[in-house]
Amino acid sequence: MYIHHVAVICSDYARSRHFYTEVLGLHPLAEHFREPRNSWKLDLALPDGGQIELFSFPEAPPRPSYPEARGLRHLAFAVADLDAAVRHLGAHGVAVEAVRVDPYTGRRFVFFADPDGLPLELYEDDPAADS
Repeated sequence: MYIHHVAVICSDYARSRHFYTEVLGLHPLAEHFREPRNSWKLDLALPDGGQIELFSFPEAPPRPSYPEARGLRHLAFAVADLDAAVRHLGAHGVAVEAVRVDPYTGRRFVFFADPDGLPLELYEDDPAADS
């Protein structure tokens, strides 16, 4: 079993499309305007074969994230070079929390947010180090 996709609903489609494609560098697979729902759907490819589905819906209510709410807590992306990824986000004006170290794995990670405040994580994962 593996994760096929994660669906994200945004408040400003153009802003979120720019963030996920230009800032995070995800490649669009398909993009459709669904007229009956007045909604955009953008399928984005992740390097491991998974996908993110980016949706827009008029008047979508906000989802609480802080304090910690039940449900999906955050979405984590694995990167080989955390420092380079943090610099890249900073160059795009994305605020990033302080880098932390997972006490159980020894791996470094950092949190930031998408344009709607969805908590995202970069997790430094070097497969060569696991060999």
